[in-house]
Amino acid sequence: MSKNSENISRVKNKKPKSRKKIFFFIIIPLSILLITTVSYGAHVYNTAQEAADDSFEKIGRDGEKSALRDETVTPVEDNVSVLIIGVDDSETRKENNSRSDTLMLATFNKEEKDVNIVSIPRDSYVNVPGYGYTKINHAHAYGGHRKSIETVENFLNVPVDYFVKLNFEAFIEMVDTIGGIEFDVPFEMSELDSDDNQDAIHLMPGYQKLNGEEALALARTRKYDSDFERGKRQQEIIQTIMKETASASSVLKLDDLITSVGDNMNTNLTFNEMKSFLSYGLNTNLTINSITMDGEGGKMDDGLWYYQVDEQSRSEVENELREHLDLPVSTVQK
Repeated sequence: MSKNSENISRVKNKKPKSRKKIFFFIIIPLSILLITTVSYGAHVYNTAQEAADDSFEKIGRDGEKSALRDETVTPVEDNVSVLIIGVDDSETRKENNSRSDTLMLATFNKEEKDVNIVSIPRDSYVNVPGYGYTKINHAHAYGGHRKSIETVENFLNVPVDYFVKLNFEAFIEMVDTIGGIEFDVPFEMSELDSDDNQDAIHLMPGYQKLNGEEALALARTRKYDSDFERGKRQQEIIQTIMKETASASSVLKLDDLITSVGDNMNTNLTFNEMKSFLSYGLNTNLTINSITMDGEGGKMDDGLWYYQVDEQSRSEVENELREHLDLPVSTVQK
């Protein structure tokens, strides 16, 4: 055999080995990545299920159904509403039931795949069933999330199907876990932190990254603008958090996110019901519509400051939310 023939023979014999090496170099890392991803996904799934089970709490009403509903609804099949209740239950305010600091009612429409959110000013002068007219944030102090739900339903004539109650720690940890949020601060401000340390948070106006404590202070402050503007600001901050949480950079932080929120949350949503909201979160064109109620504030005979919601504005918001839930528009005027 000639030298050329021997060389050709050697090259032919080496090709399968080279392919085998390439196969192992590519497939093994991909397999490890796949196994790791699946394992992480399973871990996150289990973490989420445990967190949901631990945070579950019934409302306590008959049949667990709103009195404004003819039938029980589920986010799997129906348009539903969720009342978001933000409370301060820090050590410095260790009360049985603290007042709510934030109330937002969100309606979800399955066909349109969009969300409407209305902020209810915390000082709104409303009728709290069983207690009479007072600030809406007092409802939670009187009877926890159930009384807040009853009051919002009575005020807006819109069913509250689900509630999610979060304390400030959940908000702070959520923002810190995703590495902060970029937000345009509208004014210079000095504010308390979550432990009531005076002027602990100082922000200058402008677009900047905020950590959890700073974002909370900006969402809560009431000294620099109106309750109306405060509600809009809170909605914008929540939308910013939602977008950042859904980003690719936050995927590997899901475990920590779920744990931080789950430890500081109560809700009547089951784990399966929570999963049904994924269709909204996975929609890259998800529209979140912010709704506000007009009104004006001032002191009343008792010397306290209240926000008087304009009745026409309230009625328009009621009809918009009911339409979004595919419910008949109310003709009853309060």
